[in-house]
Amino acid sequence: MRVALLTEGALPHPQRGTGAWCDRLAAGLPEHEFERYLLTTGPQGAGTADDPATSAGQALALWGRRPGGRAPGALRRRQYAGAYEQLVRALVLPGGRAGFGPGLYRLAVLAREDGTLPAFLASAPARRILERTWRLPGADTSAGQPLVRDVLVAADLLEQCLRPLSAPWYGTGPGGLGAADLCHVVGGGLAALPALVARHLHGVPFVVTEHGLHLREQYLGYPPRAEGCAGAESEERQARDERRSEERRQRVRAPGGEWASHEAPYRWPVRALLLSFFRALTEETYRQAAVLTPGSAHDQQWQRRCGADPARTRVVYEGTPAVERPAAGPEPAAPTLVWAGALEPGRDPGLVLHAFAKVRAELPGARLVVYGEETAPGYRAHCAAVAERLGVAPAVDFAGRPGDLAEVWEAGTVAVFSALSQRGPRLLADAMLSGRAVVSTDVGVAREVVGPTGLLVPARDPRALAGACLALLRDGERRARLGLAGRLRAQERFAVEPVVGAFREIYLELVSQYPAFPGGGGGPVPRPFARPAEYWLADGPRGGRDGAREDADGSTGAREDAPGSTGAREPAALAEAV
Repeated sequence: MRVALLTEGALPHPQRGTGAWCDRLAAGLPEHEFERYLLTTGPQGAGTADDPATSAGQALALWGRRPGGRAPGALRRRQYAGAYEQLVRALVLPGGRAGFGPGLYRLAVLAREDGTLPAFLASAPARRILERTWRLPGADTSAGQPLVRDVLVAADLLEQCLRPLSAPWYGTGPGGLGAADLCHVVGGGLAALPALVARHLHGVPFVVTEHGLHLREQYLGYPPRAEGCAGAESEERQARDERRSEERRQRVRAPGGEWASHEAPYRWPVRALLLSFFRALTEETYRQAAVLTPGSAHDQQWQRRCGADPARTRVVYEGTPAVERPAAGPEPAAPTLVWAGALEPGRDPGLVLHAFAKVRAELPGARLVVYGEETAPGYRAHCAAVAERLGVAPAVDFAGRPGDLAEVWEAGTVAVFSALSQRGPRLLADAMLSGRAVVSTDVGVAREVVGPTGLLVPARDPRALAGACLALLRDGERRARLGLAGRLRAQERFAVEPVVGAFREIYLELVSQYPAFPGGGGGPVPRPFARPAEYWLADGPRGGRDGAREDADGSTGAREDAPGSTGAREPAALAEAV
């Protein structure tokens, strides 16, 4: 079958992150035909099919200069305006939430007909609609009335977020999503927009895989307002907000973009609008997806809170090729705790420093190695000052960013994790694969990943963390037993083969449920076994679609005179192909 992989990525490195995972999935399922559709954060026109970075498929730039094209006529502009207003009302009015899906699909249908959606979204009428609707009584703006600059910024951001609706991917010809048997959305977010449109226009089902929830990351990137206020903002409050935004640096993620550390560029009304858009998009994605495959049971609980159907949700862990890596070598001569992660408050390296001070009091020869680079400005110096104040600075080594994770665990006797929120299992699993014993705070996915093969302690409790570390540092036999058990557990859960096998079953199940796609919202109902068996042969009508015909009722069959059909093959050749 033909599978369309929809992802987001940043050029010139689309193969990192979800891209590498997609490559492993395609390599593990050679019986299927995969084509990549990449929403990039590079300039418009970058990442074409001739680009080696995206030679596996097609790319569409999300940010930067909007695609060129003519403006819509008067009649079509009124149609765009009605659909756009319905979508904006769903974002800002609590009573209009149900209009998000209809407005989104109406815009997609209009964009498919004439291709003038980007020009309309960047036009003055679209900005006037946004301003008028945003200022209605009862609109959720999070902080008073939006200013003119907020309208201009939000209109530009919405145009970029809705840009996938006008992508040239929705036909039934070669390279079109309508010709795919199913879509696989990797990462969620804006990558789900083409899958939603393909399902609405052509009835193509789609799977959503999230290794870390996109909506949760958006809320972390655009945190809620510290102090609420009702009604219009005063000039004094506005000035204070502007001053704080200049003094405080935040980690902000542009919609669909990469993480960066810079000044928060948007005011609170704009952030509220963006969060409302991603919340509505996530709910619509979960509602329309045929199968949801979160990367952990912890993420599965979050998806259910966002409206996901438990019957259509299956946990599939993120496979990693690190399971083939040999275990770490001999332990260092001195008892050493090793910590890895970003130097930021959420990872709470201060907790491991306080715990290490207690360990050092019991084991004077103990050492602590901290790997990672700071993502919060000045936080490394803060950690160094804490170590100096605790009197353990000579025994603490801030080693910076590691070249290879295998080297990190090789340098320690026990791997320690002190995060306040462990959202992803990747780093924990990598430490377990090294064969080192693991001590972690009991937050997020830690209990699910570590299980009984490591020690879990409460967060923000240096005494408990120090006690767990001392128990392992003093007992070599227990360390070895837990390290081996953790390695076997991680190999079982995070191997690539179980992931590939899980998606092989999911794909076949979807094909059995959607045997023949009707080709539109009002088309005929799919009929089981509407396509003959030879349709799925690589050298039959399915291979080039030239031998397929369209029946009167909308189902697809094989032409008797087409090459590869049963009428044109000799019995021996047909038996050999089967």
